[in-house]
Amino acid sequence: MALEEVNSNTEFDKILGNSSSALTVVHFHAPWALQCKQMNEVMTELAKENSHVKFVKLEAENLPEISLKYEISAVPTFLLFKNQKVVDRLDGANAPALTKKVQHHASIITTTVTAEKEQDTKQDLNTRLKNIINGAPNVLFMKGSPQEPRCGFSRQIVELLNSHGADYSHFDILTDNEVRQGLKVYSNWPTYPQLYVDGELVGGLDIVKELAASGELTSTLSTKEDLNKRLQSLISAAPVMVFMKGNPEGPRCGFSKKLCEILKKYPSVPFKTFDILEDQEVRQGLKTYSNWPTYPQIYVKGELIGGIDIITELDKDGELESTLTG
Repeated sequence: MALEEVNSNTEFDKILGNSSSALTVVHFHAPWALQCKQMNEVMTELAKENSHVKFVKLEAENLPEISLKYEISAVPTFLLFKNQKVVDRLDGANAPALTKKVQHHASIITTTVTAEKEQDTKQDLNTRLKNIINGAPNVLFMKGSPQEPRCGFSRQIVELLNSHGADYSHFDILTDNEVRQGLKVYSNWPTYPQLYVDGELVGGLDIVKELAASGELTSTLSTKEDLNKRLQSLISAAPVMVFMKGNPEGPRCGFSKKLCEILKKYPSVPFKTFDILEDQEVRQGLKTYSNWPTYPQIYVKGELIGGIDIITELDKDGELESTLTG
């Protein structure tokens, strides 16, 4: 089922009325917003994978009555409807979260997978958890962010780490239920926050408090790593290095998927990728380092080539392979 455009209040009411008990996903977007364009790509892919779900987009500023009714104050915003009622909502561009919400409400997550598939899923999750845990010397799994903690325990541990001048990456477990549940099993630690240093679990708030009280917290934390040196190391990790959302087997935005499809046309040129969704420090720092505000980004022998537009143009002109080989 394709992604449809709604252009009037009547069309919107008709879509909700005809959908009955089926799931309808509505993207309130703006054509000038890059994030909306990216999420429309995600919606298109979800529509291909979920033929029994209706996916529509609605220009929020053109239909103010609908936007006001559903309290749409920013784009992109996604509403999920069943029986003409809102059953879930997502504010902001978050492809993994949208995918999970669609899967949950469409009831497409099967409980009859084979033992082999279950094992593969477990292995994939463990690999993902390892990548996040090892994404920075100090990694804090918490509710919310250091700027906006979403629970008292997370707030306290952030205050302790900040008071000791800790340099750490964070992962908001409220944005990804798979990580939230999987890490409890992986680490055999049932609560959050959780602090990892050099890939090893230190513990939760109580242990961090004890380390702070005994004067051992500073020595326990990994020494601060210069971000620019870390970025240089990542950029030089392979002759062709791609910073993207997701990985080649599971791209998490339309632009990253398109880039991988283009690169795979040149099997003689291997490339390595880094998932910027797993490391907020790299995701934000690389924008400044490269003076390039969007992803994906592709580097050849340590030099920035550009993003999807430039790669597409080079491919079209027949110059991409020679560019990738330097």
